[in-house]
Amino acid sequence: MAEKMEPSMEVFSHLRVVEIGSSAATSYCARLFADFGADVQKVEPPGGDPLRSSAPLTPSCQSAWFTFLNFNKSSVVIDTTNPDAIPQLTALIEDCNILIDGRDIDPADCPSIDIAAIRQRRPRLIYLEASWFSRQGPYAGFAATDSTVRALAGLIKLAGPVEGPPLHAPDFQTGILAGLWGFIAAVSSTIPEEQGGGRRWSWSLSVFESSLVLSEYQMFEAYERGDVMRRIGINRFWPNFPVGIYETKNGWLGVTTITPAQWRAFCEMLDLTELCDDPALLLGADRLQHMERIERQFIPRLKTRTAHEWFTEGLKRKIPIVPVPQMSDLLRDAEKRERGAIVPVLLGREEGSTAGSMQRLTSTPPRRGGKVPAPGEQQRFPNARRRLTGAAPASGRIDSSAPPLQGIRVVDFSMGWAGPLCTRTLADLGADVIKIEGIQYPDWWRGVDRRPAYIEDQMYEKTARFCMANRNKRGITLDLTRLEGRTLAKRLAAGADIVVDNYSADVLPKFGLGYDVLSMLNPRLVMMSMSAFGTNSVRRSCRAYGSTLEQGSGLPSVIGSHNGPPAMSHIAFGDAVGGLNGCAAVLVALIHARTSGLGQFIDLAQIECMMPFAAPWITVHSIDGAPPVKYGSRHPEFVPHGCFRCAGEDNWIVVAATNEHMWQRLAVLIGRPDWATDVSLKSAEARRDIEELIERAIEAWTITRDADQAMSELQAARIAAGVARLPIDLLTDRHLRVRGYLQEIDRAFIGSHPQPSMPIREGEGPYAIRTPAPTLGQHNREILSGLLELSDTEIAHLARDGIIGTAMLSERELAETKTVSPGR
Repeated sequence: MAEKMEPSMEVFSHLRVVEIGSSAATSYCARLFADFGADVQKVEPPGGDPLRSSAPLTPSCQSAWFTFLNFNKSSVVIDTTNPDAIPQLTALIEDCNILIDGRDIDPADCPSIDIAAIRQRRPRLIYLEASWFSRQGPYAGFAATDSTVRALAGLIKLAGPVEGPPLHAPDFQTGILAGLWGFIAAVSSTIPEEQGGGRRWSWSLSVFESSLVLSEYQMFEAYERGDVMRRIGINRFWPNFPVGIYETKNGWLGVTTITPAQWRAFCEMLDLTELCDDPALLLGADRLQHMERIERQFIPRLKTRTAHEWFTEGLKRKIPIVPVPQMSDLLRDAEKRERGAIVPVLLGREEGSTAGSMQRLTSTPPRRGGKVPAPGEQQRFPNARRRLTGAAPASGRIDSSAPPLQGIRVVDFSMGWAGPLCTRTLADLGADVIKIEGIQYPDWWRGVDRRPAYIEDQMYEKTARFCMANRNKRGITLDLTRLEGRTLAKRLAAGADIVVDNYSADVLPKFGLGYDVLSMLNPRLVMMSMSAFGTNSVRRSCRAYGSTLEQGSGLPSVIGSHNGPPAMSHIAFGDAVGGLNGCAAVLVALIHARTSGLGQFIDLAQIECMMPFAAPWITVHSIDGAPPVKYGSRHPEFVPHGCFRCAGEDNWIVVAATNEHMWQRLAVLIGRPDWATDVSLKSAEARRDIEELIERAIEAWTITRDADQAMSELQAARIAAGVARLPIDLLTDRHLRVRGYLQEIDRAFIGSHPQPSMPIREGEGPYAIRTPAPTLGQHNREILSGLLELSDTEIAHLARDGIIGTAMLSERELAETKTVSPGR
């Protein structure tokens, strides 16, 4: 029987995690365990993890990036020259529950150990191994950096000025995404283990495929619409407009208009009735054809008031607009500190701040800040308790092929991308996810067009993005504005393990479906609200999309050129990030519920989930107070580092020299062997003095080559390089094809279509996609009859009264129902 957990204990205080190798992905994965009380032992060489020297640095030369990744861990120094190194490391691993291995990215002088032999002796050890591209496929073994991976993942080419080069953040992104995926894999494995399972859990994690979670929306839009995406300017992104950042009288304002109602409200707010009334501008795709004309009219209007004044006005009109903060604004934000989004951290003799845990469990919260261990330093925490070692196999499940979340039931009220990605991941891992929509207001990723032709042609069943986000789920329709629909929703929640929604904070409570009500029916229930700003935020009523979350996170203020505007990186950055954080949070809470019998409420603020991407700048600014340096496509540590033009139209490659030897090989390759032997250019800082000259020499070489040819030559010389791909290129990417990343599945209305795989695998192949996304109300009878035991007569009455259905209502039919939309 699983050990019962005291409610006051931290969720993972019974776990020991060992982290070996050096990578941002594995470091962040391990830190997420430390956030909830695990004893994390970080193995380092005598000189420390190489990430300890990664820029940007604080005034006392502490790495702000390392700080974010490693507070609240302990450090174990193991010297490979010591004869006892291998026995010492082996003993450490044999006494842990989870081993997180980043050696394939950077071994960091870790002793060579026999993992297979250790796992034979400790079969319940959970093992996670990370690599840039996996051990198979054309990219296996590629030299890589955060930016070269993002280039190959389709995350760079669509951002920046039309003429180029593409604009991108220098670093600090793929490690966070992959760390979240690794954490999801490892945590999901502990759920059957807590129940006495004996499965041998061994996971592989691809950083490259982890990053595709941000690309999959655009990838499948391209699958549906063809090669239509191009870079259209700084803070402009297909397929909606305006979605960008604009200057006001004081400060910058993030603007997003998706629905016709939001566009009309935005125009009315600015007193632009001629734009509001133009039927050719009804949808975002229509407005893309008239960007210059539209901006010429509304940009001068925005400059008549401050960003905060416009934000206040936007709240009244339910427009997704938000002030774009600087680092100083984030650090002055008392709410961010109160919620734990920004936490105190001690690094050496310096006291600063960094991004905290965004998995805001309310009954078993994460730690609020902490200390970065010095090499070899052990930290002690008051709630640590007996560990459960992996010494002996348990009964009967050691060879089971069941996914880790089999038997878990999830009620999914979410729409769009963030919430559905969270619940899709739970479904991919084996949970029974029941998606609740309404024929009055179905998931808006089915489309916001209510015109008769769209409804009559059932176009709401044919959108690739909806199919991508909702596979492996069952679907039911309920009208939550009516008592009968709410009653049935309560009955479903009463039998569920998890409930997820990403509406605005007040929506489900308004319907009598808040945690206070549902927890009375089901005390073990884990319920998560994925609102934009959090349920207790002063901005709780603000409408938001993934773009809004990026705009309000602080990240755009450090992206772009030193004299340019705050710059966005993605059309909907915050959605996928919120979805992964949400999945991680519910898994932690589920473990607590399974071991204690107590559910809890999770108050996830999606805007806070974006803040880790700005964590290094938050830390440095909290200590030195200086305005953060904006590097453009350059890097605070690597010289050279940038995006270079190749032969042909709009073809680009990201190239980086991450160390002295890579620089020397690059210099020789581009025809400057004199640079390779010049001792004055040995360090990156010395090369920064002639960085522009070096960049011109690299581009003189790349411009004569096709991008893939340039990448091939650079990688042959073991130089980090990645072609800047478009999302549509990923559909035919040779590495993804070999990896079986895209799986084909049949669905009504659209037939055979591809689906992206999770980047976490137990074997060589991906987790299989079991079922396609549900059609509207597809499983009404199956769930109402089989699960809730309603009779055929009762189901027929629900259909007759419009409580359930299988066809989306038109605008006219919707008006006749006189219902009110839940909103986001």
